[in-house]
Amino acid sequence: MSNQSFWKNGAIRSAKEVARTAVFVAAAIGAQYALSAVPFVEVVSLLFICYAFVFGVVRGTVAAVAFALLRQLLFGFYPVVLILYLIYFSMLAVVFGLLPRWCKWTGWKLLLIASLLAAVCAACFTMTDNLLTPWYYGYTPKAAQMYFNASIPFLVGQTVCVCVSVAILFVPLTKALFFVKKA
Repeated sequence: MSNQSFWKNGAIRSAKEVARTAVFVAAAIGAQYALSAVPFVEVVSLLFICYAFVFGVVRGTVAAVAFALLRQLLFGFYPVVLILYLIYFSMLAVVFGLLPRWCKWTGWKLLLIASLLAAVCAACFTMTDNLLTPWYYGYTPKAAQMYFNASIPFLVGQTVCVCVSVAILFVPLTKALFFVKKA
């Protein structure tokens, strides 16, 4: 695919789309910052799930990369966090960007699938961190096991939070984003 056809046919067609993505990334950064002191509360995943569901894989992935990089500039550079966020939020963009193609259900069935997928993705986030952090920092096997054990409350708390927040807010947020998309 040539560069010209990419711009014409696919991902980014106008400055309006770039601005929409920038506003979304700013909202995600703001939400993360505002709730960073509250343990186990994580709404950024919910925002990315809804954004990717409405705008698709490519736009969701662009927003995920922009979010991961901008977060490093604002909160400090941590290579493990950058890698983890690039993996996780891109995974959310792919899974939930393709969900409308895979799943033709609507109503409560779609909400159930979205909530369960969100819970699985949130658990994958912590498990990826449990592999990546000890490897990056060269933990001993015992230290890696302690890191894993210490992460279990976060795994449970964030997974439950993401599952419940998607169950409650997926429908209103996607409706609002569909409205934005049409505008």
